[in-house]
Amino acid sequence: MKWKFTGLKKRKPTLLKMDMQQMDDDIDWWSKFYASMGQWDKCLKYKELGYDTLVVYKKPLEEVEHFEGFSDFCNTFTLTKGKNYEEDEDNFAGEFKGTFRIYPLPDDPNEPLPMRYFDKLAVSPEVEECIVRIYIVRATDIQPSDSSGLADPYVEVKLGDKKVSSKEKYIPNTLNPEFGCTFQLKCLLPIEKDLVIRIKDFDLVGTDDVIGETYIDLENRRLTKYRATCGLPQTYCISGPNQWRDSQTPTQILISVCDYYSLPAPQFDEPNETHPSLTCRVGQKNFLLSHFERGRISNPHLGPEKERLALHILNQLPLVKEHVETRLIFSPLQPNIEQGKLQMWVDLFPIKLGEPGPLVDISPRRPNEYELRVIVWNTEEVILQETSFTGEKMSDIYVKGWLAGIDERQTTDVHYRSMDGEGNFNWRFVFPFFYLPAENMVVVRRKEHFWSLDATETRVRPSLIMQVWDNDLFSADDFLGTLELHLASMPAPAKSARKCDLHMVQATNKEIKTLNLFDCHRARGYWPFMNDENGEHELTGKIEMEMELLTKAEAVARPAGIARDEPNENPHLDPPNHTAHLFHRKFQTPGNFIFLAYLPMEDFQIYHLETLSLDHSWPVNMYTVGITAGSFRLFHARIVGKKNCQRLNLPNKVRTTNPNWSDTVIRFFGKGALIKPFIC
Repeated sequence: MKWKFTGLKKRKPTLLKMDMQQMDDDIDWWSKFYASMGQWDKCLKYKELGYDTLVVYKKPLEEVEHFEGFSDFCNTFTLTKGKNYEEDEDNFAGEFKGTFRIYPLPDDPNEPLPMRYFDKLAVSPEVEECIVRIYIVRATDIQPSDSSGLADPYVEVKLGDKKVSSKEKYIPNTLNPEFGCTFQLKCLLPIEKDLVIRIKDFDLVGTDDVIGETYIDLENRRLTKYRATCGLPQTYCISGPNQWRDSQTPTQILISVCDYYSLPAPQFDEPNETHPSLTCRVGQKNFLLSHFERGRISNPHLGPEKERLALHILNQLPLVKEHVETRLIFSPLQPNIEQGKLQMWVDLFPIKLGEPGPLVDISPRRPNEYELRVIVWNTEEVILQETSFTGEKMSDIYVKGWLAGIDERQTTDVHYRSMDGEGNFNWRFVFPFFYLPAENMVVVRRKEHFWSLDATETRVRPSLIMQVWDNDLFSADDFLGTLELHLASMPAPAKSARKCDLHMVQATNKEIKTLNLFDCHRARGYWPFMNDENGEHELTGKIEMEMELLTKAEAVARPAGIARDEPNENPHLDPPNHTAHLFHRKFQTPGNFIFLAYLPMEDFQIYHLETLSLDHSWPVNMYTVGITAGSFRLFHARIVGKKNCQRLNLPNKVRTTNPNWSDTVIRFFGKGALIKPFIC
């Protein structure tokens, strides 16, 4: 039987479906706002999803040029008492809204008179009840009201005899507050037409001062032909973060617009052979849905095609689009001096047109609580800063770490008398912090002074800073090197110390591989320490560490103590088996090295060697060592205790720096402890 090789079957490519529910949970209104302003670093992947943006006006809505001040239907005249020679508010008596028109009379008295002006209004000026929604986004550059040069602002809204405020949620110590608050009121137009929005300063004692205020004429927005009641979004969505909120559907709005311009009602035609897409005829022009949505990113929240096409047509007309307007605020005490800017918008819904859609949630972003755990395992090749009494280079190494913007700094213990730049620690740092995923910022709250009533909030990049230092007993510690890692875009660690170099952290190097700790949650390996105090980047050491990022719930479920404190788990950290310096640390169980002073002799020389207390509290007080001068051979060493005598066998091979020096240090590689020798 012959076998024929036909090759491997190609697998069909699998499409990675996006979890839209999870994505929508990460998207908020502020993502839309920042995307509309081009601040992409604060809005995640909002642009890639193809969601709507809005128009951010740098002026009040009525001052936008093509809206004609919303006085297209009439003019507003101020009424004053007596002669208005001076600008005095006491003379104000009200407003007159109207217009004057002069029409030529027809030659034939039997011809009908021209249509009265108010008969052509888009909306009847009758008294009607409305729902008013006021969205206060943020204020910028407001004038300080406190002695600290800051303010504690909140919002107060007045409409007719109704007044509401966000006093309980005042924002402390800021001149650029993000309010993110919404108010909903009812009013009778045109009786209650003046909407007053005030920014006030909270005071613990006394009356709250008005920082500034602005006025909006709701009647003008209701009656204008530009339909300033509720801005039109770019797409018609029935769910998701851009859900339709108007009380009328796009087709209903389109019908009313056609009626205002004396056009026949729009005609919708289903797809056919001539037009393979939904078509709408308005006047003498046809509009195709495919023409508007060609090349758009698919959105699972889109509504019916008919409503979508009607909205696309409306967006071709000079109507008010979904927006945020910027209004100047002025103080009643200084009416001609700007006190700051207020970004906001107003939605107005006549009750007779039906129930409006849901409120837009513009609540300020709340940071999530995280915990960063950093385990410092070892250091390698740390530069040797000091010189020992024997003339050898050494360093007493320790590592310091903290998160940028947070004052709490944590430090390892000290690895004393490192002769080769190696340090062993097995030490855990724990850094709790608050993080805004949408802006990739750490939120830091701290009181400026001990007498401060509230904490001031600042935002900084999520960066971990690690430093290596040389410990000094009688002088200031010496700084050796630093390492700064941006947690959302940090260089991937090297798998070994040999592969770790400054190439990993050079800011100009675009070839380095980076990782986002908020996505991968864990990283372990080697990173380089760097010192540029002399104007040049110098490699001053390498650190082996492990980083783990947990949410608050994960941290509670998997507790871990700082350093090696309880609960010492996740993972459990054992003390490293290394030496310590005299008078600073207890010895480990007989461990890495023994140091002996040697004097050339013809015969055995006996030394009395002072020792430290051991971890097991052995009553050791004398070492007896036999050495021959010619071969530098250690025959034996005995530990003589008060109650027992224990023999300690050591390797025969020893290393010496110079056999002719009387202060030569001989290092025995084997079990033992660090001891200080002197001659009896």
